Amino acid sequence: MTTLSKTPSGPDSVPAPDTQPYYTDAERKTTLTGLMVVFLLAALSQTIVGTAMPRIIEDLQGFSLYAWVTTAYLLASTVMVPIYGKLSDLYGRKPILIFGIVVFLLGSALSGLAGEPWLGGLLGGGMNQLIAARAVAGFGGAALFTITFTILADMFDPAERAKFGGLFGAIFGLSAVVGPVVGGFLTDALSWRWTFFVNLPLGLFALFLIASRMPRIGQRSGGKIDFLGALFILGATIPLLLALTWGGVTYPWDSSTILGLLGGAFVSLLAFLFTERRASDPIIPLGLFRIPMFSIGNLAAFVVGMAFFGVVMFLPLYMQMVLGVSPTASGMSMLPLMAGLMGSSILAGNIVAKNGAYKPWMIGGGLLLMLGLWTLTSLQADTTLPELYWRMFLVGLGLGPAQSLFTLAIQNAVSVRELGVATSSSQFFRQIGSTIGAALFGTLLMNNLHTEMPKHMPQIPGAQMNAANMDLGALRAAGSGQGGPGEKIKAAFAEQYTLIEKALDGDQAAAQAVATNPQMPNELKTLVGGGLRAQVHDKLSTQAAAIKAALSQGEAGRQVLLNNAETPQALKTQLQALPAQALATPQGAAAVAAQVSQGVLAQEDAAYEQAKAQALAGIKTKLDEQGTRLAAEVNTGLKEGFTAAMTRMFGSAIWIAALAFVITLFVPVLPLVSRRSAPPADAEAPATPS
Repeated sequence: MTTLSKTPSGPDSVPAPDTQPYYTDAERKTTLTGLMVVFLLAALSQTIVGTAMPRIIEDLQGFSLYAWVTTAYLLASTVMVPIYGKLSDLYGRKPILIFGIVVFLLGSALSGLAGEPWLGGLLGGGMNQLIAARAVAGFGGAALFTITFTILADMFDPAERAKFGGLFGAIFGLSAVVGPVVGGFLTDALSWRWTFFVNLPLGLFALFLIASRMPRIGQRSGGKIDFLGALFILGATIPLLLALTWGGVTYPWDSSTILGLLGGAFVSLLAFLFTERRASDPIIPLGLFRIPMFSIGNLAAFVVGMAFFGVVMFLPLYMQMVLGVSPTASGMSMLPLMAGLMGSSILAGNIVAKNGAYKPWMIGGGLLLMLGLWTLTSLQADTTLPELYWRMFLVGLGLGPAQSLFTLAIQNAVSVRELGVATSSSQFFRQIGSTIGAALFGTLLMNNLHTEMPKHMPQIPGAQMNAANMDLGALRAAGSGQGGPGEKIKAAFAEQYTLIEKALDGDQAAAQAVATNPQMPNELKTLVGGGLRAQVHDKLSTQAAAIKAALSQGEAGRQVLLNNAETPQALKTQLQALPAQALATPQGAAAVAAQVSQGVLAQEDAAYEQAKAQALAGIKTKLDEQGTRLAAEVNTGLKEGFTAAMTRMFGSAIWIAALAFVITLFVPVLPLVSRRSAPPADAEAPATPS
């Protein structure tokens, strides 16, 4: 494109086709304040709801629809991004932004009201109402990000925009940390409904500033809405996002549902390209792709979006599963990554504002991102939080420059009348990249888990626990120590003890269950199957026979028994109480011997209960030891297997980051262009940005 200088203008002058109107310093400050509130509103809306979701699904009884609360918002938001960009080019930024804010606030209010009794069974119940309301909020929310960055391009020169772009990138990073904390606080202190209602005062304040203070912005270029192009872009995007969301989770990747969605998306894409080539005013002018900065920059942003989501989405899970960090605290634990992202984003923006050299920062960010991902591949099951934090900070440093500089460079490469559609296209490709990244890395992680878990899990013969069947819910439970596989193993050993106890008490069904359990040792099966009673009977019979034989010898036999250390003390007491004359004759000795031996045999039930108690005490001790040891091995195996799966996934992420880096090398270097019209003669001079 041609580098343009400022075109002089007076009170009655009309801006040249590729120049922008003059805005006073007061207009720019007020607009910037409103845009920051709008951007914070849009960013928080994506992060504040997560910590409230457990309470929401409990109140609205919609666990099976859990994912759709987020999916509905992302679907509606993503597909509308390019449409809003084109509409803002046709009708100006201000009315489209106001429309987006109003729709977003309407969706937020309806989300907070979902499940109220007066709504009854509308749309099938509270959870369906919430999903529909989130879709409405996403429909409006798409305008917030897109139009915000477009207005920045309209009102500020690239140098100023670089600085503010870094600031807005920092706001987005901050919202990722603050959002979960605020959402948890509002849910605990007030109600989950306030995670949606909190948008209303912020949104109304932004709406007031923009409606009353912001000047009319953007080129009203004329033309008409490309309804057919909009229809085909919806037809291409929605099935693609649904396929990426459902694939490998709800439906197999090779199922007819997923293949049908992907096929439908491809056909709609071809129809979209065919339509846009012939449309007089297309939603996305295909000619933009002939601009190297537009095509290469969007491709790089698309790939960076994949890598960004792959890291940010799964690091909290690693902290919960392996390091034992609570879900709420894991949000705060992302602060080092966000601090690096915010710091490099702001620093890059300020320096680019001074020298205009954006490409070195893009390249440097790519190198740091690859280095940061490489350090994550060395994580271990015993890695400490401080050891993880510096790695996350390094990754954040690498991600920061990409958050604003690609959009800045793309805006700088297109004409003023295409700023809206160029900005929205950049946001669109970034969001599509994030969605694909989430699906791709989720699949990679699950495949890695299936490979790594058997290497680290202990072998449990006959057990139903199989590493290939492990899900992320089991991993989270193991990390929190509440109901995880380790606890289930302990419970299983406790159930085994109860079964053994019942079998020894004579329960035939329990005895049969023990006999057919492959995990039970054979000696225990023998013991439960009558072996213990037989042992007691044999022991008492042998003891009774020995006593009878000894006492049959008279006093001499009694003395032998009294001097025998193995003779029970109770029996010695009984023998000592016998009068001497009872053993004086052979007949008397025989009668006493028979009576005492019968008494010993009569104690079989009591002896069995005593032997059973001793046996159960030993069995319980042994089972507890085995259960504790095996539970520890399973939990350790889960942590080691999950860590190995994560590090392999980060290794794959390096290749994606490397692809983004290679693409970035081909990003054109263009001077930052000023398209600002000169101020009218009676206007105040704009303040120099600090």
